[in-house]
Amino acid sequence: MLDVRRLRLLRELNHRGTIAAVAHALSYTPSAVSQQLSALERETGRALLARSGRRVTLTPQGLRLAEHAEAVLAELERAQASLVDQRELSGTVRLGAFTTALTRLAIPAIAGLARIYPDLSIEVTEMDPAAGPDMLRGNLLDLALIHEYDNVPSTLGAGIEADPLLDEVVFFASTTRPLVEPGDIIRAHASSRWIVGNAGTLCHTMAVRSCQASGFEPTVAHRIDDFDAVLRLVAAGGGVALVPQLGVNEVPDGVMLTPLAIRRQTRVAYRRGSGEQPALAAVCDQLRWAAGRATN
Repeated sequence: MLDVRRLRLLRELNHRGTIAAVAHALSYTPSAVSQQLSALERETGRALLARSGRRVTLTPQGLRLAEHAEAVLAELERAQASLVDQRELSGTVRLGAFTTALTRLAIPAIAGLARIYPDLSIEVTEMDPAAGPDMLRGNLLDLALIHEYDNVPSTLGAGIEADPLLDEVVFFASTTRPLVEPGDIIRAHASSRWIVGNAGTLCHTMAVRSCQASGFEPTVAHRIDDFDAVLRLVAAGGGVALVPQLGVNEVPDGVMLTPLAIRRQTRVAYRRGSGEQPALAAVCDQLRWAAGRATN
């Protein structure tokens, strides 16, 4: 019988690529991860890892077992969900949320849940949406709010499912009224100073790719992730920016927002098989309620 904990480590190695990354994500030492994977090889009687110096890759047998591990772990999630009393809504749900979703979705949902299910506790972690799937696979979160843009699709990877919450418009923020059609606004600002997110974020990639699609590399004047600060900087003459709908709380005097064809989709993600748990389903319901209010 194969050890489920070792299968989880193999699955994580398949996703994260290095033993060091697996150890860091799951709070193991690298030597402990190596020992457990070696034990899994002995259990299977097959070479699952190909070692070259410090580099480790999965063999064809290792890849096949990692795929089976995804199905096994999902079935265990379903088994756990089936044991929970459907009327039982207590305990703690660990929710990951990016900044704009935290203020506009997570906090209203938490307030609603506190009124309806006082025995259910929500533990929130602020995170970049790109980190959500790995944090779910590593059992650091139960639910994660993630997003993607039309030109920056998200990569969930195996073992993760996601349900849609809302579809947002992306605005062009400036201090002057655009004199061209919305489809030409970005191209018309090829010589402008741009305010974008920090490198590595989906918002940064979206802005840069939108400019590149219009035929130029943006002149980046500022790198800021807080959209309230972005809009205030636009008002101060610091540049132009692309801001999703959830990022607009108050529009500073002098700032004009022009809707573009670019869209951002926000979803709630969870480990495959875990969505049937009553507590997680209740949180998802409240997030959908908050999403409906956020864009009205």
